[in-house]
Amino acid sequence: MNTAIMTDTNSGITVEEGRELGIYVLPMPVIIDGTSYLEGIDITTAQLFEAMKEERIITTSQPSPGTIIDMWNSILDSGYEEIVYIPMTSSLSGSCQSASLLAEDFGSKVSVVDNHRISVTQRESALEARKMAERGICAKEIKEYLEAAAFQASIYLTVGSLKYLQMGGRLSSSAAMIGTLLNIKPILSIQGEMIDVLAKVRGMKTCERKLIEALQDDRKKRFADVPEEKIQLYTAGTMQNKEDIEHWVAAVQAAFPNKVVSYAQLPCSIASHVGPDCKGIGLSVIS
Repeated sequence: MNTAIMTDTNSGITVEEGRELGIYVLPMPVIIDGTSYLEGIDITTAQLFEAMKEERIITTSQPSPGTIIDMWNSILDSGYEEIVYIPMTSSLSGSCQSASLLAEDFGSKVSVVDNHRISVTQRESALEARKMAERGICAKEIKEYLEAAAFQASIYLTVGSLKYLQMGGRLSSSAAMIGTLLNIKPILSIQGEMIDVLAKVRGMKTCERKLIEALQDDRKKRFADVPEEKIQLYTAGTMQNKEDIEHWVAAVQAAFPNKVVSYAQLPCSIASHVGPDCKGIGLSVIS
């Protein structure tokens, strides 16, 4: 295999898991009280949630240009002829655009993919790219395929608290306060370009039903012509209670009895924006 596949931890793939999968993974920075930590290297999700409980100042940032360049050079020096890099969607971070600019100095050796995906669907893109590379498909063709298939995916999620969306500037203080008082929670939709508010409902039970109904509607309409074996289903979240995770997986499994439903813990770089007790559901079309 002459083409290396690389992504970042926004995909939910850890550095360690990436080694097992044959995928290079760039750890994303998480900043707590001005100190930068690398996801999966010197900070865990549990440590992040503890910092949230202590109401410390938490932000995220792009990887430094030097870190990206050093990683690309290391991969190429190890014997690969080219790299396909799949960062998180450009609509939610400037890291994709920054990487594209850096890749200009590498010519055709580095192809940066704007796959318009994040979390479980970004992970699926990295796995698809690895399969293509194993078949001998070149970086240019992998990039073209992933970008053409970028919108063949959906994610819906809700949050346990509006506090962290407000802290991250994605919700005004007044809207967060009113929403909290009335127990109103947003149903957020990610289908490529942006995060949209699909609905606002009261209570987590109603949220769960709406999340499932939204994905069922996509399956019947957007993906009506896709064979069942080409639909990959996911659940994910930042739930810390095992019973809550099992409840959510069981609810989704009951709604999609023909699919195998598993659960993925959202990475720190996403959890820092949605907070604990977020839950989501998604699908993507696979080859």
